[in-house]
Amino acid sequence: MEALVVIPTYNEKENIRQIIESALSQGGNIEVLVVDDNSPDGTGDIVDSLCETNPRIHVIHREGKLGLGSAYIKGFKWALENTDAKYIFEMDADFSHDPGAIPEFLEEIAENDLIIGSRYLNGIRVINWPLSRLFLSTGANIYTGIITGLPLKDSTGGFKCFRREVLAALPLDTIRSDGYSFQIEMNFFCWKKGFRIKEIPIIFTDRRIGTSKMSRKIIWEAAFMVWRLRFMSPRRWK
Repeated sequence: MEALVVIPTYNEKENIRQIIESALSQGGNIEVLVVDDNSPDGTGDIVDSLCETNPRIHVIHREGKLGLGSAYIKGFKWALENTDAKYIFEMDADFSHDPGAIPEFLEEIAENDLIIGSRYLNGIRVINWPLSRLFLSTGANIYTGIITGLPLKDSTGGFKCFRREVLAALPLDTIRSDGYSFQIEMNFFCWKKGFRIKEIPIIFTDRRIGTSKMSRKIIWEAAFMVWRLRFMSPRRWK
């Protein structure tokens, strides 16, 4: 295995089979790990059936809807403990992230430690979002950059590729944030630890099927968390 794509799911039965097949089709050395939060719609059952016939597909079942951030942490730890994957991806299940971009990420990670698929590098590359959501996202990134100093155009994006060594060096057990703030916190620790971060432009398309998981709680968590990062003791990231 060269790369493992971690996909967190909650009620994604319409998308999950196709997103897994698309990710695996990007190369024979790519595998997929689904972290399912006990989806009531049977997403986890679908993945179980796929695992029975394809050893490149893996699944973790959690007891309930525990959140995006903790799902990724669970997936990262599983990858470090159970595989020899050199590169570990974050990717959404709803096709807002195009699996066809995976080869470009793998090409760029050869000279970097973290590749971020940016919606705002070289202009705005978002399709089918209402203006209110676009203003919220772009505003959140400007706000984050001002408060934390993160030198990124898109610090809240969730299509990313980490070198294995990066995840092994991060304080995964101390990261409790979710949604936007999870992405910011992971990027912040990578930056402070001196890892090489590169953004590459992607096209972000709003989910084809299903409903958004965005909530006011996620927004407020991110708004306050950036201040915690700004005043965090340097001992936390060394």
